[in-house]
Order: sequence, then C-alpha cells, then structure tokens
Amino acid sequence: MRFAAIALTVFAPALVACEPTIDQSNRPETALEFPLPDRPVAEIISNQFSNEDARDERNEAQVVMDLANIEEGTTVADIGAGEGYYTVRLAQRVGEDGRVLAQDISREALQRLGRRVEKERLENISIKLGKPDDPQLPVDSFDRIFLVHMYHEVTEPYAFLWRLWPAMAADGQIIVVDVDRPTDRHGIPPKLLFCEFDAVGYSLVEFIERPDIRGYFARFERSEARTDPSDIKACSNG
Repeated sequence: MRFAAIALTVFAPALVACEPTIDQSNRPETALEFPLPDRPVAEIISNQFSNEDARDERNEAQVVMDLANIEEGTTVADIGAGEGYYTVRLAQRVGEDGRVLAQDISREALQRLGRRVEKERLENISIKLGKPDDPQLPVDSFDRIFLVHMYHEVTEPYAFLWRLWPAMAADGQIIVVDVDRPTDRHGIPPKLLFCEFDAVGYSLVEFIERPDIRGYFARFERSEARTDPSDIKACSNG
C-alpha cells in the first residue's frame, strides 16, 4: 500500500556527544547498548473509558485516522493501546481486509482490552504484550504504527524506535500524536521529538499543529539506513 509523502521543511536536529549521567542499574540488559534520553520520562497514566466520550466530541480519532490515510485494508499497530480507544476505531476503519495489532506493556490493560474486543466482536484485532525497550512486533507487517500520547512515557526511546524499524512495511510510516510541553508534563516539544527520531534514522514527513485534537500530528518514515546503536547520540533537552 503506497501513500504520497508530503514535503516539509525539516528542523535541523541538535545532537550532543555526551550521554546523560543517570543510574543504569534498573535498565533492561537489552537496552544497555543504547543511550538514555537526556530528558525526564513521564509516568504511565491510565487510559480509561471515561474520557472516550470527550475525545469523540472533538472527533479526535476520526481526524487522526484521516490525516494518517487509514483506509480499508490498512495494517496498523496501536502501540500503548491501553484499553483501546484507538484500537477499536481503527478496526472499524480498516475493515475485514485490514488488521490492527494492539500492543501495551501493561498486562492488566491488555486483559481489559481483550474483554472489550470479545464483547464487541472485533475479529480483525490481535493483542500483544510488549517490553519497555522493544515493541516486539512482527517484521515487515505494518503500513502505519500509531504512537498516540504515549511516546513521552517510553523509558528507552532510542532502543524502542530502533526496534520499531523492522516492523514497518516498505512504505510504512510512524504516526505520533502528542502535545508541545515538557515530557514530565505528558508531552514532548516537537524539536526534541524530531531529533530523537532523526538520531535513530527516521525522516520527518509531515508536522501539523491541531488544536482540535489538543496537540500535534507528526508523520515519520524510514531514512536510507538505521543508525548503529553505538552511533546514536542522545538529543539535548536544553
């Protein structure tokens, strides 16, 4: 499935050679070859059903799916799916010929989502438990990977993005929806977002500020090569 890329003037990322001096004792062993982010990481917050009506009132999911060119037959990974606000709406949009994989690192959230999927009889959804530094997605599988209001909660962003790379189909894209504010306030400044993606080997295709969804929409695709882990430099939060 091919979609036309949208030209955009890309902000020049500012990389720093030094890595943050943070205690690495609690890091997964599989993440140790990657740098830590030089910024706070937000604590994970619950995605409860109670806010879905408010999100639908501003037509959030429909706006984002339209911007991301989600149509019948699209394959989508919803990372940080929580209890499924986007998952169920994506499943309805992509139809019988499409597939949605809902991934989260919370087993409890996925159990609740599983009950919801079963209750709503959504047969084109699969569910998978991920890891903080590895979404554990199948290779060459997704036209779109959604990171909606969750990237600032990823504790190992460089390892996480590096391991997303193989899961993308040939013309696949990563869709980020977030808010322009500090990461410890559950957002991420666009310039910092662009830098972290660029550091791993992604290119920014499109960036749009969207007050109607209370945030911004960003679209990335793979550059010519994925950066070797030893060559990734943490982006400055200054």
